[in-house]
Amino acid sequence: MPEKLRIVGLEEHVVLPVLLDAWARAGVPQGPYAADHPVTRRLRDVGDRRLADMDDQGIDVAVLSLATPGVQNLPAADAVSVAREANDALAEIVDTHPPRFQALAAIPTSSPDAAAAELERAVTQLGFPGAMLYGRTGDKLADAPEFDDLYAAAEQLRVPLHFHPQAPVQAVQQAYYAGLPHGVGSALATAGLGWYYDLGVQYLRMIFAGVFDRHPELQVIAGHWGEVVLFYLDHVGFLRDMAGLRRPLADYFRQNFWVAGSGTVSERYLRWTAEVVGTDRMLYSTDYPYTYGTRPGGFPYLDTSGGVARSFLENAPFTEQEKAAIGSGNWERLTGRATAA
Repeated sequence: MPEKLRIVGLEEHVVLPVLLDAWARAGVPQGPYAADHPVTRRLRDVGDRRLADMDDQGIDVAVLSLATPGVQNLPAADAVSVAREANDALAEIVDTHPPRFQALAAIPTSSPDAAAAELERAVTQLGFPGAMLYGRTGDKLADAPEFDDLYAAAEQLRVPLHFHPQAPVQAVQQAYYAGLPHGVGSALATAGLGWYYDLGVQYLRMIFAGVFDRHPELQVIAGHWGEVVLFYLDHVGFLRDMAGLRRPLADYFRQNFWVAGSGTVSERYLRWTAEVVGTDRMLYSTDYPYTYGTRPGGFPYLDTSGGVARSFLENAPFTEQEKAAIGSGNWERLTGRATAA
């Protein structure tokens, strides 16, 4: 009988008081994060409730990260101090339950020099295995030249950068998602669809702008089954020569990207991802608490409660060795590269 799979969830979100306070000071709409709702209560909990939910899902280790957009919608001065305080708080949370929690660092990308320094501090002093980024910083997309020092630092430290989507800019939301009834437009612009296109295009921009040619060892984690891009690689690849890429487009996804499903329990997407990037580049995540349990206005087909997060992987059409790699082995191999630089 095969050994029990060890499962590490990489996209498990939290909202910390320091972040809510910073958003309030900056006049950033807090939306559902400030509401008294089962999802937001779970976002704030880093103790018994979260551990019980992890047990219910079948998750052994949760890699915690700030809810989107982290500190990337804050002014530079605030972003630097809040990221540092948030990372210290995340480190303390990890220390309370070291067998069950890890964390990805918050990075103040609005101050590029400080961003690279905070990544180094989080890795070398706090022991973080990587960082979570959120696509745009203001109007700067992820391929902007000012982020090269951050990418160079991640490459030198040999730690991955996990990207999470954020809402498209208002002009895009208004042009493509506005005017639908019953609040569908705002949901479609974010968790329904807009998030994934917004970040997927930025992945392509990073490749075409030469980010991975300049930093060939940079490793990026893509959630939501690759943020749409994997389904178009065969088509978009014709732009390789026009962009002057050093490698075929698909090679970047097989050498610089790792892909997780973010709680989208779809065997079809699972098989497609394995076909495109290989099971040795696949990781696991539940997108907690957004996919935990059914709720009004929620997505019951994304429900990872009741052991579904575990059974989905256990029943996957892979060998036991491949399942073990996706559950935790690939993450351990990826983070085992880290160095104190």
